[in-house]
Amino acid sequence: MKASDIIEKYINFFEKRGHKRIANSPLVPQNDPTTLFTSSGMQPLVPYLLGEKHPQGTRLVNVQNSFRAQDIDEAGDNRHTSFFRMIGNWSLGDYFKKEQLPWFFEFLTDNKEGLGLDPNKLYVTVFAGNNDVPKDTESIEIWIKIFKNVGIDAKEGDRILPYPAEKNWWSRSGTPEKMPVGEPGGPDSEVFYDFGNELKIHENSQYKDEKCHPNCDCGRFIEIGNSVFMQYKKESATNLEELKQKNVDFGGGLERLLAVVDNKQDFFQTSLFLPIINEIEKGSEKPYKGNECAMRIVTDHLIAATFIAANGVIPSNKEQGYILRRLIRRGYDHYISLSDKDISFVIEVIVEQYKTTDPYLIEKFEEIKFTILEEISKYSSVLHKAKTYIMKKYKHIGDEIKGTTEISPDDVFYLYSSHGLSPTQIESLGYTFDKQKFAEKMQTHQKLSKKGSEHKFRGGLADHKEKTIMGHTATHLLHQVLRDMFGKQLHQSGSNITAERLRFDFNFDRKLTDEEILQIENIVTKKIKANLPVHFEMIPTEEAKKIGAIGLFEDTYSDMSKIYFIGGDSKHLDKAYSIEFCGGPHVEFTEMVKSFKIIKQENLGNKMRRIYAKVG
Repeated sequence: MKASDIIEKYINFFEKRGHKRIANSPLVPQNDPTTLFTSSGMQPLVPYLLGEKHPQGTRLVNVQNSFRAQDIDEAGDNRHTSFFRMIGNWSLGDYFKKEQLPWFFEFLTDNKEGLGLDPNKLYVTVFAGNNDVPKDTESIEIWIKIFKNVGIDAKEGDRILPYPAEKNWWSRSGTPEKMPVGEPGGPDSEVFYDFGNELKIHENSQYKDEKCHPNCDCGRFIEIGNSVFMQYKKESATNLEELKQKNVDFGGGLERLLAVVDNKQDFFQTSLFLPIINEIEKGSEKPYKGNECAMRIVTDHLIAATFIAANGVIPSNKEQGYILRRLIRRGYDHYISLSDKDISFVIEVIVEQYKTTDPYLIEKFEEIKFTILEEISKYSSVLHKAKTYIMKKYKHIGDEIKGTTEISPDDVFYLYSSHGLSPTQIESLGYTFDKQKFAEKMQTHQKLSKKGSEHKFRGGLADHKEKTIMGHTATHLLHQVLRDMFGKQLHQSGSNITAERLRFDFNFDRKLTDEEILQIENIVTKKIKANLPVHFEMIPTEEAKKIGAIGLFEDTYSDMSKIYFIGGDSKHLDKAYSIEFCGGPHVEFTEMVKSFKIIKQENLGNKMRRIYAKVG
């Protein structure tokens, strides 16, 4: 069975049960400044899980391309991939546990409509309960009946196992105490596949002295599906409340399902990845056995790079571009440990493997190939420059480095920050360094980077509550009113927006009069009542500047920038009231801001002023 066969079976199974297939959302989110990549099928559906009506109804199904940067360093073992496809089905206040659990079990075990897995190979977990949410006894009772119907006497603690929130609670932020206010979440029930004791996976692992169980990390069991019963919302720092609509949010890893269908504990020996591995074996003239880690990393990283590049991302030192650069360079590092031949064929076989489910890869093949190969060319040059820099500084003569040479942590950090070389890459050039001192430098650097990224991604927003987003849109209106009244030399110098108030800083050398404040309020209110549309477009940065887009940090934007229009668009500039560089989020129409009232102004000194205002 191929990956495309599983997709077709899954979609058909749930369409027969009243579900509508929704589109695969972009791998790079278009309107979510809080995250770099789409990492799950539910990520684009949060508004609907919280109660907004979905245009396609209450029963949805899809397959979502996903990427998790945190798994980059995990790649190399037999079951971690940074890019994956997630099959998903949702109930938005429609069906719940008694429908979802039997349906998924049927999909897994049915020989005609489903995957035909042996039910004796399946184990399930449920939420054990905590101080806020009771134990999920309902799911336990449902699972007992499900297994009984196929002749299996399943008992709690044996085939049905309760686990605490760390294992069987799901939200984007983790366990209940980590959830921010407004975040939805709930208990979940996971299904695991048992590869069997006969393979002696547990006995040969580092966990051999511990009891094996479905959540054991030895690899004998693999999770293949997670039904989240998203019925709670974080209302305060210490309080969970039940949502008015109880939702089902199911997600299953396509690559994991393929592994169990093929009965391959090693993902990279399944029908999806094996052709890629075989081509790497041929190209490098080396066998998979003994080179598993390197070949898995090359495969995973170039697959992820292919899909990210297909979304228009260019390697850089920031955000998605940095992740793409890291994937290409790390993948290439492991490739050159296998072969010195051209790597193009790996990209070609990847596109060949995925073209059935993702045909746009064919259309964008030349763009993808150029992006990856150009970065490899730059990286090769960087490696040469780094080697030259070290040899010159440490007075090495000749092109060959014999043995290992210790270099300073300062030089390692310089090569990392200026040339993008990781410590591992520097070590593979034959150099050693004080890892503790380098780690301390990295920690300081990361703290500074975190502060900068928080400001950039949030745009001064404290959170994504409804009133905070309303206030954000109001700052755009306020900015434009001030420039219209006092001249284009006036510009925003900072902002801080909470659900309680907005704060807006700008260059101005005197106190605003009462009449001016009233005039500002009146104009903003007029624009609110005009119910102007608010939307964004991705526009080349230079073009955005030419059409008059304004922003705080224009020099930090890459070649393409996200531009928010209030009224009009790039083709109807005469109807646009405000045009700004901005990451979002915003309301869809100005009338949603409801009202605007200035409550205070302050002198910040150095010809700078601050306005406080309320919306709603």
